[in-house]
Amino acid sequence: MPPPQFPQIAVSAAIFRDGKVLLVRRARPPAKGLHSLPGGRIAFGETVAAALHREVAEETGLRIEITGLAGWREVMPTLPGDGHYIVMSFAARWIAGEPILNDELDAFSWVAPELPGELRLTEGLRTIIDAARRLVGV
Repeated sequence: MPPPQFPQIAVSAAIFRDGKVLLVRRARPPAKGLHSLPGGRIAFGETVAAALHREVAEETGLRIEITGLAGWREVMPTLPGDGHYIVMSFAARWIAGEPILNDELDAFSWVAPELPGELRLTEGLRTIIDAARRLVGV
């Protein structure tokens, strides 16, 4: 299926628990093998908050409390078949659940917000986590 001919709006969550942030590793292209935040596209007619809660629950099984908008980034297509995304990233606090990953992810870890240097990260992730960290007071 060809990618849409217009940008897709997506959400992600920097989820904090006990001073650590949840990172997930993408199991599929285009970000396969990169550590990122749980999230995904907003469905037509869905609010941003509802999409964030749904995506986090679908990808990780967690319940969260949204603290605020930490920032956004734009993902431009670089290869044929890639999509164009505007990702709104939010700060959030863990409320309940333990990570149970869906098939879009193949690993998770709760890490210090300074982020270990050996991790392969999606572009702009450190900036988003720094902003989210200030919003949740970590």
